[in-house]
Amino acid sequence: MKKLLISFWVVCLTLPAFTDTIKIKSTRYDEKYRPQFHFSPATQWTNDPNGLVYFEGEYHLFYQYYPDSIVWGPMHWGHAISKDLVHWEHLPIALYPDSLGWIFSGSAVVDKNNTSGFGSMENPPMVAIYSYHNEVLRKGGRKDFQTQGIAYSLDKGRTWIKYNGNPVLKNPGFVNFRDPKVSWHKPSQRWVMVLAVGDHVSLYSSHDLKSWEFESDFGKNAGAHNGTWECPDLFPLTDMEGNERWILLASIIPGGPNGGTATQYFVGDFDGSIYTSQDSLIRWLDFGRDNYAGVTYNNIPEEDGRRIFIGWMSNWDYANQVPTTVWRNAMTLPRTLGLVKRGNSNYLKSSPIKELKTIENDGQSIMLNDQVKLIDSLCHIHLQFEDVEKGFMLKISNKVDEKVLIQFIDGEFKFDRTNSGLSAFNKGFAGIHSAPFQGDPRNIVVDIYVDLSSVEVFINNGEVVFTELVFPSKPYQYFEVTQGKNQISTAKIYQMKTIW
Repeated sequence: MKKLLISFWVVCLTLPAFTDTIKIKSTRYDEKYRPQFHFSPATQWTNDPNGLVYFEGEYHLFYQYYPDSIVWGPMHWGHAISKDLVHWEHLPIALYPDSLGWIFSGSAVVDKNNTSGFGSMENPPMVAIYSYHNEVLRKGGRKDFQTQGIAYSLDKGRTWIKYNGNPVLKNPGFVNFRDPKVSWHKPSQRWVMVLAVGDHVSLYSSHDLKSWEFESDFGKNAGAHNGTWECPDLFPLTDMEGNERWILLASIIPGGPNGGTATQYFVGDFDGSIYTSQDSLIRWLDFGRDNYAGVTYNNIPEEDGRRIFIGWMSNWDYANQVPTTVWRNAMTLPRTLGLVKRGNSNYLKSSPIKELKTIENDGQSIMLNDQVKLIDSLCHIHLQFEDVEKGFMLKISNKVDEKVLIQFIDGEFKFDRTNSGLSAFNKGFAGIHSAPFQGDPRNIVVDIYVDLSSVEVFINNGEVVFTELVFPSKPYQYFEVTQGKNQISTAKIYQMKTIW
């Protein structure tokens, strides 16, 4: 192993400059804190990603959207498309509230066999499955104010027609009955829905997307139960030994490992009717405070084979309060999900999609001396540590010493945003967040993606992840290794381009 005798600062060029001017340019967004390589709506409020589906060369991203304010309100489905999951084109609102209620979260499928009858074999429909939230019924004291509806599109998602038989799944009396994720289950040749029901999920099946039958419940005695379950997802992954495992995601509000909202997951088996977890352990997809309600894409081509995930980059503890003005909230980087085995158990890992390389430069290696390196304030930092017995500490900061610290000590990772910048908008925003490490400390790889209001940390290709919002008064400009320099075998920094 080479010893790196280094003591360096990496200076980031502040591009784009922060400004208090409220203005949207046609080619890029330049408001203060506007993400430059993450999806955000042009204006107003957003939360959960919805209807993630690939169809004829386009990745569709629908999302919870309120077009009249930067705080949460009556929900619509906003809509954007992408050819590469990196650059996005905004499309008109897809679904508006109606007499049955607001349009809450859900999913979308391509009905290739036209089981619904909405299209044809030559022009299969895209079908959205979503929750109705009837606020009038809720205020009136009814429990059944959430039901499930569907809509279809015959023009690649540009226009939508709501089914005149809505709701397709009525509420049997649960206060929380929402967020349907639907997919085609090939072995049983039918559609399967996983639905959040209070403190667990329920599974339903259908042959035509219109009539649904209850199959089973899961989760009443498994996982975290300090809050309400939301935004479930169910999908197969192949483990390291070539076996098919079924992953169940379930976000929870509140009850996350570091406070507020977070997403838990289970690894197990699914026979088309019943889901069985491999154990009763509580597992977290992300230990940062700002990855919630994430789901995965349907209909990814078989030749691609990836399971691609996008989450909402915020936390309900402060989502309505973060210091942005034109828009509020954004999505995480898209991530590829996979399984890694530690001991006798499988764990979920998530790593940034390969397409992000298209907006990176060739990178600059940190030399074995004290040279100062200039890079853009939008950057990807890649480090490889060897034999880190005593741990390490990384620091990302600006000229006024606002900073985040990333630490590995005593077998645990920590992300410290206590002094990251603006935090007075919420008393719980500043803090130190921690995550256990199941891997080998003799070889730790760290990838850090820094945007204007977020830092995402991926350890060992996503075995441990922190997704964190930050609001520095000035852009972060410096990167420093304050502990563990001698254990670095590789250090490289890539400039990231804006996607707007």
